[in-house]
Amino acid sequence: MPNKAFHHKILLRHQAAIESGYPASRDVCSFAGELLNWLFPEQSGNATHTSAEELELKYHRLETQLQQLLQLMQGKLALPADELTASFFRQLPELDDLLNKDAEAILAGDPAATHRYEVIRTYPGFLALAYYRIAHVLYQLKIPLIPRLITEAAHTKTGIDIHPGARIGSCCCIDHGTGIVIGETSIIGNRVKIYQGVTLGALSVAKDMAQRKRHPTIEDNVVIYAGATILGGDTVVGHDSIIGGNVWLIRSVPPYSRIYYKADEHITYSEHLI
Repeated sequence: MPNKAFHHKILLRHQAAIESGYPASRDVCSFAGELLNWLFPEQSGNATHTSAEELELKYHRLETQLQQLLQLMQGKLALPADELTASFFRQLPELDDLLNKDAEAILAGDPAATHRYEVIRTYPGFLALAYYRIAHVLYQLKIPLIPRLITEAAHTKTGIDIHPGARIGSCCCIDHGTGIVIGETSIIGNRVKIYQGVTLGALSVAKDMAQRKRHPTIEDNVVIYAGATILGGDTVVGHDSIIGGNVWLIRSVPPYSRIYYKADEHITYSEHLI
């Protein structure tokens, strides 16, 4: 005999979800993916000869896609869906410029990268940055949920978790990338290189501090090696610094710093492994 009270509770949850007015995750991710393929046809590997007319038609389809997503949640938006859509697409040239600089930074920063095409087609760092930069524009337009859906799609694909609210400058190089976490109020300057397993996080804070700066600031020309953890909204890594692997940092360091983790020199090895 089914538990009628429980089933009714689930029914109400389904009804609330229908009435929430939020678009389906798959539709949001489809828009982000198709936009990226429009900007970088090499991303999909399905590039074919396209006329100017066909390219413009695809552009208008993308506009319609975004507007329809936003219309579903119009009651939660500060401006009409068509105005927000127009504002987003006005920023595409700047977004494209940032992504091209990211691709060049990754190509220059990784000796294993042989061609820009390879970076755009295969590198998880580029994909994560691309989805983040699309989501960040939407986040700045105060559009709820959709930016997080986009960055979480990238997180699922790449293992790189970038909050859409983070501010990342130009020429960012994410090398390997798996396990990187970049929090909402992080600020990252220009020409920063980040390796796998890096966390730019918050010290434990109360929920009522959500609107404060909780994550660190990384200035220009900084390299952060694998496994480093940098925490706190007041923590600033000065420009042209190097943060070594596995460093735990909760205080600011001046420009041109070299911060390294020094392991215990007295290590005992056991021949008997359990």
